[in-house]
Amino acid sequence: MKCVVYKGARKSDAYLFVKCDSDISRVPSDLLKALGTLEKVMNLELSPDQALARADPDTVRQQLHDKGFYLQLPPAEFESPL
Repeated sequence: MKCVVYKGARKSDAYLFVKCDSDISRVPSDLLKALGTLEKVMNLELSPDQALARADPDTVRQQLHDKGFYLQLPPAEFESPL
C-alpha cells in the first residue's frame, strides 16, 4: 500500500500518513487545523513485513484502508510522581 507521509508544523513529531489514492480532504478539517501547514516528508510503500519506528504497521495499513489516513502522535512523555 502506497502512502504519503506529512509532518505538521504545529505538532512536533506528529506525522500524517495519507493513502496515495485517497484525497487529503478525507482528513477532518479540525485535525488539519491542529497540525498546521503540512510538509511532505516522504512517499512510503507499506508492505506486510514493513517495520515502522513508532507505529504498528498493521494498524497503519488498516486505518489507511478504512479512513484514508493515519495520525502518528509522539509518545507521551513520562512524568515521575516524585
